[in-house]
Amino acid sequence: MRLRNVAAGDVEAYVRMRCDEAMMAELGGPLPREQVEARLRKDLRLVAEDSAWIKVIVPDADGTDTDGADGGEAAGVVTLWQDEEDGVTVSEIGWMVLPGFQGRGLAKAAVRRVLDAAAADGRWGEVHANPGTTNGPSNGICRALGFRLLGERDLGFGDRVLRTNHWVVTPGEHRRGSDTD
Repeated sequence: MRLRNVAAGDVEAYVRMRCDEAMMAELGGPLPREQVEARLRKDLRLVAEDSAWIKVIVPDADGTDTDGADGGEAAGVVTLWQDEEDGVTVSEIGWMVLPGFQGRGLAKAAVRRVLDAAAADGRWGEVHANPGTTNGPSNGICRALGFRLLGERDLGFGDRVLRTNHWVVTPGEHRRGSDTD
């Protein structure tokens, strides 16, 4: 598996992830294509400014583990960004993996890599994750990587309010076990 920056050519992958009812079930349902295209444009700007890390997860066909910057079929995304929460800047991580790629450990490996990079970078501080309370796989990733559960909360996502588990981890202190544990 490798991670690469999101690119303008990723619009169809964004649509497959964010306009699909099953993919968006934990996030309040599918979004209109126009919103997804606008989101990609915003994400490209954030990456260019280096104010967010938006990485496309690309599985390697030969099983090698490289960090190439070229294209490749998008299996999902992992994103690290900062936002204001109660007047305080917080770092948050989120991820999505397309159904055909789920169950392979790609999301967990990608989250681990981004946390490793955040530890080396040093600017992100504690990183929060907010998977839906009923999202077993994402909550499992948080648990496996050493996030601490702070509790449940309602969180705004676009024009929606979601019930989430609120997790936090300090990069560099997350668990480093194998990508398949």
